[in-house]
Amino acid sequence: MCLCLLIGLCPQPAWAATVPERSPLTLELLQSRLKSPIQNDGVRTIDLSRMVIDLRPEEFRDQFYRLLQGQIQRSNAPLGLDLSYSLVQGEFKVSSLGLRTPLYGQALPIFSEAQQAQLARDRLRLSQLSQLSRSLLVTQPAALQITVLRAPLTLIQTRFEGFVNFTNTFFLGRVEAQGTVFSQGSDWTEARFSQTASFSSAIFQQDTKFRSVIFFDRAKFNQAQFQGSTNFQSSEFYANASFHQATFQQAANLTRIQCRDKADFAQTRWQMAVLFDRSKFAQAVFLTEAVFEKQVSFRQVQFNQPVNLRGASILNQADFSDAGFASTAYLNFSNLQFDPKQATILGNPGQIGSVISVPSLQGNEALLRRLVQNFRQLQQVSDANRIEYTIEKLRLQRLQQRILGTDLNTATRSQLQQVGFSVAQAEAIAQARTQQFFRSTNDIMRVEGIDLAAYVKVRDRIVTREPLSGGWLLDAAHWLGLNLLLLLTHYGTNFWLVFGTGLVAIAHFGIVFWGVDRFRRLYPKPVVPTAIETLWAAGGFSLISLVGLIAIFRSGEHPGFTLACLELVITPIPIVLTGLIYGRGRFHDLMTVSYFVEDASLRQLRFMIGRLPNIPAYPQFRERYSAIVWDRRWSWLNYFDFSLNNLFRLGFNDIRLRDQHIPGLITALVWYQWTIGLLYFALLLWTLSRTIPGLNLLIYFK
Repeated sequence: MCLCLLIGLCPQPAWAATVPERSPLTLELLQSRLKSPIQNDGVRTIDLSRMVIDLRPEEFRDQFYRLLQGQIQRSNAPLGLDLSYSLVQGEFKVSSLGLRTPLYGQALPIFSEAQQAQLARDRLRLSQLSQLSRSLLVTQPAALQITVLRAPLTLIQTRFEGFVNFTNTFFLGRVEAQGTVFSQGSDWTEARFSQTASFSSAIFQQDTKFRSVIFFDRAKFNQAQFQGSTNFQSSEFYANASFHQATFQQAANLTRIQCRDKADFAQTRWQMAVLFDRSKFAQAVFLTEAVFEKQVSFRQVQFNQPVNLRGASILNQADFSDAGFASTAYLNFSNLQFDPKQATILGNPGQIGSVISVPSLQGNEALLRRLVQNFRQLQQVSDANRIEYTIEKLRLQRLQQRILGTDLNTATRSQLQQVGFSVAQAEAIAQARTQQFFRSTNDIMRVEGIDLAAYVKVRDRIVTREPLSGGWLLDAAHWLGLNLLLLLTHYGTNFWLVFGTGLVAIAHFGIVFWGVDRFRRLYPKPVVPTAIETLWAAGGFSLISLVGLIAIFRSGEHPGFTLACLELVITPIPIVLTGLIYGRGRFHDLMTVSYFVEDASLRQLRFMIGRLPNIPAYPQFRERYSAIVWDRRWSWLNYFDFSLNNLFRLGFNDIRLRDQHIPGLITALVWYQWTIGLLYFALLLWTLSRTIPGLNLLIYFK
C-alpha cells in the first residue's frame, strides 16, 4: 500500500501529462453526437474528439460506418468530422463515410458549383488517362467511383492504431492532421485535396503511400516523421509543398512528382535513399541545410528555377545525371558539407560544373576545391576546370572589392557615411582605429553601436588595408593579370577560346607584316602589291579572322570583353610602330627585295620553340636562306606563316627576318610579336595540360 501511494504521488512524465482524457465511444454516445453537431469555423461538424473509437468488433464497426455515413449523406449542407485527440483502434476506411460519385457522367446534384468544378478537374484528367489506356490496350475502362468528403476533416493529434485507408478520396474541405500518429500503414493513393492539407508534426510509423495524389492547395508536412518507407510517386503539388524539418527514416520515393509552386525541403533529414527521378519543379526548390545520409537521385529531373542547397550535407552520393536545367536554374552549393573521400556528386560531363554556383569565395573555397577533386576522380576534366574557373571569377570579384572598396583604416567620416554607416557609427570607427588598425572587416563588430545587421549592410563595400603597405598596387597587378587569364583563356580551361584568340592575333600580325613589306613607297619607283595580291591577302585575313571570331563567340563567356582585351594587346604598339615606319620613310639598300627570308634547304611541318625571329649575321649561315618571292599569287601566305611561327611556334617554312639593310622599327615590330608568342605558347601548353584528359592525369595524379 505504501509503494502504491508513493507511485501515485510521484510526478508523471511529460508525455503522460499531454495525453488527453478519452472516453469510450458507444452507439448511444455516437447517436447523440450525430443529432447535435457543433459549429467549427462556421461549418457544422460532428464532434468525435477525445474518444476511444474501437472499430475491431464487427457489429460496432458496421453500425459506426452506417450511422455516420447516413448522417453525412442526408445533410444538405457540408458536414465535417472532428476526430481530434481521439484513439482509433482497428482499420479506418474513409470510403465507408463519404459520398460515392462516379468518375464519368453527371455528379450528384447536392454539390455546389464550386465543388462540381473541383470534381470536373479531376474527372477530366482521369478521363484523358483512361482514353490513353484504351487506345493502347484496347480495353474499356471500368465504371469507377470516388469517395467525396465535402467538409473539413480534423485529425489533430489523433492516434490511429490500425491501418488507415484514404485511397481514391476527394477532400473538398481542408484536412487538418497536425500531430496525428499513424501506428500502422496509411494509404492515400489517388487522393485529391481541394484545400489546404496539413500534416505538420504527424508521425507515420509504418509504410506510407501518397501515390498519384493531387494537392490543389498548400501541402504542409512540416516536422513530420516518416518512420517507414514513403511513396509520393506521381503526385502533383499545385501550390506550395512544404516539408520543412521533416524526417525520413526509410527509403523515400518521390519520382515523377510535379511541383508547380515552391518546394520546401529545408532542414529535412533523409536517413536512407531518396529518389526524385523524372520529377518536374516549376519554381524554386529549397534543400537548405538538408542532410542526405544515403544516396539521393535527381536523374532526369527538370528544374526551371534555382535549387538551394545552402548548408546541406551530402554524405553518400548525389546524382544529377540527365537532369535538365532551364536558363534561370542553377545549383546553389554555398556552404555545402561534402567530402569527396566519402561522397560523390554525379552529373552529365560538361553540364554539372556549369550549373554549380556559389555567391562568394569566402567560406566556400575549401568546398570548391573538394568539388574539383570530386570531378577529377570521376575524370570529368571539363567540370573540374569549370569549377576552377568559378573559383578564379570569385577571386577576381574579391580583388575588385579590395581595390574599389572603402578602406576602414583611411576613409574619412564622410566616406564611411556614403558606404552606409550612420554618423555615430562613422565617429565610433574613427575613434577605434586611432587605438588599433582594423585587420579584417569583421573587427568592426567590436565597435560600439555596430551590430550584425549593420555589418551585413556594408560588408560588400568595405575593406581593410594596412597603411603604407603597398597592398593596393599588388592587388591591382593581380587583378589585371587575372582579368587577362579569365578573358583570354577562362583561366586555362577553354582551349577553343585560346585557339580563337591566337587565330585573330595571327591574322592581325600577318596583314601588318604583309603591308609593311609590300607597301614601301610610291616615288620615284613604286614598290606596291598588285590588285589581285591585295584581294588575296585581304581574303586570307578575313577568313582566318572569321574562324577565330567564331571560336571566340561560341566558347567565350564574354566575347566582347575578350576581343577588347585582345585588341589592347595586339593593336596599340603595332599601330605606333607602323606609323613611325611610314612617317620616317625608308631609304636603304635592297628596297626591291623582301625583308623576310626562308630556309630553302628544308620544308616540313615542325615546332620552332627555340627559334629566334631573325637570322644570325654569319656569312655561311646566310647562304641557306633566300628572300621570299613576291610575284606569286600565293606569296601572301608567307606572311601569315611567319606570324604562325612567331605565335604558335609551328610552321611549314622557317621564315625569318634578314640581317642586312632592315629598319630597326620593323625588327622591333617582329620582336614584339615574338615576345607575345612566347607568352602565348606557354599559355597554350598550360591550357592543353588542363583540358586533355591523358595529360591532365599525368599532372594531377603523379
